[in-house]
Amino acid sequence: MMLRQGLSRQILLAMSAVTVIAGLLVFFGTYLAFSIIFYFSPWNEDENGLLTGTDFLVLSGLIFLALIMAAIASVRLARRILEPLESLAQSARRIKDGDLSARATPGDHSLGETAHLVADFNAMAQRLQDMAADVTLWNAMIAHELRTPLTILKGRLQGIIDGVFEPDECSLQSLILQVDSLARLVEDLRTVTLADSGHLDLHIEPIRLQDEIQNLTHVMEPELNAAGFQLTLDLDDIVVRADALRIRQALLALITNARRYAVRGTIEITLSEENQLAIICVSDEGPGLPSDLEPWAFEPFKRGAHAGFSEASGNGLGLSVVRAIVEAHGGTIKYRRSSKGGATFEISLRMPAP
Repeated sequence: MMLRQGLSRQILLAMSAVTVIAGLLVFFGTYLAFSIIFYFSPWNEDENGLLTGTDFLVLSGLIFLALIMAAIASVRLARRILEPLESLAQSARRIKDGDLSARATPGDHSLGETAHLVADFNAMAQRLQDMAADVTLWNAMIAHELRTPLTILKGRLQGIIDGVFEPDECSLQSLILQVDSLARLVEDLRTVTLADSGHLDLHIEPIRLQDEIQNLTHVMEPELNAAGFQLTLDLDDIVVRADALRIRQALLALITNARRYAVRGTIEITLSEENQLAIICVSDEGPGLPSDLEPWAFEPFKRGAHAGFSEASGNGLGLSVVRAIVEAHGGTIKYRRSSKGGATFEISLRMPAP
């Protein structure tokens, strides 16, 4: 039977080695010691050439000492193996009881597979602790994001009931805006959650990115011009396999992000091919992301605190939604400073093989 790899193989080999070493130690150690004692002893053999009772007592004593030494060696080796496993079991029970800070100790690092097992367990425990912390943070952030529109809705509706506000078109439009804010937050949360769990539905088909970008910017251009922005396009004719609706959603989020945070000026969108990748870049003229935000730009609920990156702007999910959509397509998204000192978001999508 072939030996299984991993920890079971290590324990089996170790115990087999202990058994073999103990047997050899008892046999050869006893034989050597008894031979020396027998050679120099005043008693050798009886007249029939057999061992005397004294010889048997000496031999028995030597075998007993050899067995004690073998047992000590076995216990020490077994302890080296079992201590980290016991620590692993205790830590697993603590985690089961809700203590996610529990960690196992590797003990003797010379036992490679045992040390790897403990390291993997500790990494798993750390990931569970991080996930629990993320869930707590998400719950707090979601509650914070929902509180403002719900408070406004409740106040407005109560005011209409009490006769403080007239239920005219302006008041109702304001309520609709708050409902839209809630619906957008829920949809963004749904997109990010589905993408992270690998369940974001995509309708993949060949699409011309040039046409999709042009159609989107044609719709957004009047709003951007009214806000003081100019759109410039430099688009190659590239076909990729993607979900057109999701790609437009990602681009819309990036353009909206630039309109919301960038200084008035030019928003440039380019589309090019590089190493069988379709590269979409959305650039503005500044100020770009705060330096402390750059490493966390695509994490949920991460927002800056200066130069327009205010707590009240957006829901903190825009860039994380873009990342979720791009990664669901097997692509990547990166942030860098633009040549004009602003922000450049670069989306890379694989092109179909020629």
